[in-house]
Amino acid sequence: MIARFKDLCMDAADTRSLAGFWARILGGEAVDTGDGDFRVDPRPGGAGPESIWVNRVPEPRTGKTRVHLDLRLADADPAALLAAGARLVREPDAEISWWVLADPEGNQFCAFAPREGRRPGPFEMVVDSADPTAQATWWAGVVGGRVKTTAEGHASVVGAAGFPWDYWVFDPVPERKRVKNRVHWDVDLTGPDATALIAAGATLLREPDDTVGWWVLADPEGNEFCAFAPRRPA
Repeated sequence: MIARFKDLCMDAADTRSLAGFWARILGGEAVDTGDGDFRVDPRPGGAGPESIWVNRVPEPRTGKTRVHLDLRLADADPAALLAAGARLVREPDAEISWWVLADPEGNQFCAFAPREGRRPGPFEMVVDSADPTAQATWWAGVVGGRVKTTAEGHASVVGAAGFPWDYWVFDPVPERKRVKNRVHWDVDLTGPDATALIAAGATLLREPDDTVGWWVLADPEGNEFCAFAPRRPA
């Protein structure tokens, strides 16, 4: 195992608005980090793997949402999400049994009907992929866990270190990634630097410098992620 899942990050033009939306629908708190960014803590106790960091960026959103969350609803329909500011993109139909919605910045996510024994809220992170099995296998090699596949071509990682949801899913899509993802994830390294990640097949995009204290990398399909060195003891 090279790393542990750390948290999820969303780019935004209006960080306060987007953080407020996600805090409302997750029943959490939007925390101003003091640098124009926000952190959404769905559970009491401060930052953790379920936290969502909302980072201010200058560029507008372009292209489709290639990384998204799937949520389990508390009610029979997403009326509460729409009242909180979500936009309905697609209703259940003959092809899908869930709702597709978008947050105030246009990031799409999916909402599923309640299921007995399952708590409401996020239950999986979904990543578009040209080769889901290869992607799931690569990430399982980085963060641990086991790979599950389906006859329809989907693949998922279950039990990844630090991963707060049930499934890390890779969905087959025909189109290739063309622009920077508006949603990405961070990992905590088990070693002192990103050498093992690069040796495993990650592409180095940026090293730590005077502006950032972490490595920016891309996985084999070009999905950006950030890697943080172990924290030094106080």
